[in-house]
Amino acid sequence: MMIDFALEAEREQGKSPLDAIYEACLLRFRPIMMTTMAALLGGLPLALGQGVGSELRRPLGITIVGGLILSQFADALHDAGGFTWPLIGSPIACISESQILSTSRPQED
Repeated sequence: MMIDFALEAEREQGKSPLDAIYEACLLRFRPIMMTTMAALLGGLPLALGQGVGSELRRPLGITIVGGLILSQFADALHDAGGFTWPLIGSPIACISESQILSTSRPQED
């Protein structure tokens, strides 16, 4: 979702790739965290439940909660406010732009 948001900002507002992904990180962080917290809190009763049949539901709850925590931690390290975008995204964007420009130029005979 952040990449789509950043690409739209690049195309419609003419922002640089770095500015676009930074804005996307700022604007999309809250909704992403709200969705994750809702799923995580919904999985807690499964992970912490007691009673009849809890031994069958507990592995699912632990998987849900652990997976969400792990994925959010990995995503925070990867995105970290867009710090990895200049290292990965900007060169890719430059390569893509140069390929588009080279294919759009008329061939000289």
